[in-house]
Amino acid sequence: MPTSEHTGTAVQSAWMRRREGGNRFWLLFIRWVVLHGGRLPARFCLLFATAYFYLRRPVERRASRAWLRRVHGRRVGTWQVLRHMYTFATVLVDRVSLLAGRHDRFAIRMQGVEELHADLAQGRGCILLGSHLGSFEVMRALGARNPRYRLWVVMDQQLSGLMSRVMDDLNPGIAATVIDARAPGAQIALQIHSALAAGDMVAMLSDRAHAGDPGIAVDFFGQPVHFPGTPLTMAMVARVPVTLVFGVFEGGNRYRLMFERFAVPAPASRATRRAVLEDAIRRYAGRLEEVARQYPYNWFNFYDFWNEDSHPEEVR
Repeated sequence: MPTSEHTGTAVQSAWMRRREGGNRFWLLFIRWVVLHGGRLPARFCLLFATAYFYLRRPVERRASRAWLRRVHGRRVGTWQVLRHMYTFATVLVDRVSLLAGRHDRFAIRMQGVEELHADLAQGRGCILLGSHLGSFEVMRALGARNPRYRLWVVMDQQLSGLMSRVMDDLNPGIAATVIDARAPGAQIALQIHSALAAGDMVAMLSDRAHAGDPGIAVDFFGQPVHFPGTPLTMAMVARVPVTLVFGVFEGGNRYRLMFERFAVPAPASRATRRAVLEDAIRRYAGRLEEVARQYPYNWFNFYDFWNEDSHPEEVR
């Protein structure tokens, strides 16, 4: 197991330098097709987009093949890699409809939402821990069905600046509920505290470690991976309910939105904080692995998640 925390997150912070794919014209074109033609013609266009990215993005292609080989335990063919990329593209395109408020286009099966509502009814807010597995955006369907609960999302919009700008035009109000992950730590903590104090939900992606968060190495698919410590540390400090969330694409117009209570005990003392955090991250990684095995084509970390020696220019 790696002993250097900084080295252990080299690959997971290096994905931040990966060039964003696509260009403004094609993003606007696809957005127009989705809004005016519907999902069917848009998904037809994605066949060509998937083929293009398969041929022009060798890093993502290799990462997809390596991931599918790892999760299936055998060699995989071109068709499976194309399916993986097409699933990713489909979820991105569905984001247009979701941001435009057209939730009626989807059959969203929700699980665990009653427990989430019970936690929110306490008035202390709730932290949602997500990942780059499936659609994080489909969570907003919860707010559409119950608008009294406000959702804030901690995210780094600079990573996909062009995509974010194109999407924000659809729903400027949602852009106002984003907490910038690149802001100073004290500012982020203050915004999260204010949102929780108001009884809101705060969602964080908890599978990628950033340069400023060395993380903690735990087993994931048989190898150690450094998962970020900041989201779960914030959950411990805030002492509010914590829920895991997975919004997985099941094909067609079907999504499965799962909410699962996640215990994050407050450490008895500063000396025990590290052990409590390690246990929480280990349990989080274990549950993420279970869902990823069930939905392998929803895994959207298109870089070598395990290889600490990956070149910064070759990860995403």
